[in-house]
Amino acid sequence: MIPASPSDSSPSLRIVTVNWNAGNLLRECVDSLAGALTGGFRLESMTIVDNASQDGSAVGLETIATGLPLTVVANTENRGFAAACNQGAAGSKADWLLFLNPDTRLSANSLTPVFSFLADPSSNRIGALDVQLLDETGRTQRCCARRPSPGRLVAQAIGLDSVMPSLFPPHFMIEWDHKDTRDVDQAMGAFLMIRRSLFQDLGGFDERFFVYFDDVDLCLRVRQANWRVVHFAGATAYHKGGGTTDQVRATRLFYGWRSRLLFTAKHHGALALLAVTLATLFMEPLARLAQAVLRRRPQDAMGVLGGVARLWADMPHLLPRLMRGHG
Repeated sequence: MIPASPSDSSPSLRIVTVNWNAGNLLRECVDSLAGALTGGFRLESMTIVDNASQDGSAVGLETIATGLPLTVVANTENRGFAAACNQGAAGSKADWLLFLNPDTRLSANSLTPVFSFLADPSSNRIGALDVQLLDETGRTQRCCARRPSPGRLVAQAIGLDSVMPSLFPPHFMIEWDHKDTRDVDQAMGAFLMIRRSLFQDLGGFDERFFVYFDDVDLCLRVRQANWRVVHFAGATAYHKGGGTTDQVRATRLFYGWRSRLLFTAKHHGALALLAVTLATLFMEPLARLAQAVLRRRPQDAMGVLGGVARLWADMPHLLPRLMRGHG
């Protein structure tokens, strides 16, 4: 563990980054770590969990993080984001865990201000938080989100949140500039800090979510345990957005739809699950196909067809899990 100050009482942090073919983005993320160690906390380690990448992105990272406590865990198969996060957090004794996407970069304004904020007695019920995420132009990304109710999930599936946002507020809080600190339903999973003890009490990420909705589910359980989830505007980090899932449109749609159904089954009743399933299996794919045709974007149409074909093929396996989820 590297101390950032002479005091052994400083809070400690483990950073967990899950990698899947992130290319140079991962190296830039690791390279940015040294500049973020500006005091106020101790770094237990940065743990990279590589989910069987084929691009060599996790090879040779030790040469970038010279002198830093870096651990690389190489999985022989893609275990999914949630399972890999739990794997990276296992065995930690740190006070806080930071789940950090590989398409992020830290700076001197990323971590030290967070720990100064958490040291205030008014922050003692904060269980999880994120920070301002900035894009290439320095613009703040509007990425905190609302709790997905059944109505909101259906509205999102059929596009009502896009055409009538005043009646059907979208999942992401895009009407808010994210430049003030406030409690939120969901913090952004690209930079998600959580108390390690709370994370363990909650059983970590729910590994039923291969990717997507894992952070939504975790933040909901943090709030259900009477802890606060906060967007802290006093610290910043760079976030590219899209990340490695930009490479695989059909796969992204499949896992997004699949996780939506699993989330609905877990947190809502049978009627809600029926409504969201019908919207996801039928209404949203048709709406996306129509949009792709109108915009003359055949690649988008092929992505939709590929994603919905995978979802239908997975339904015999997925349906029993959905039934157990709402029971």
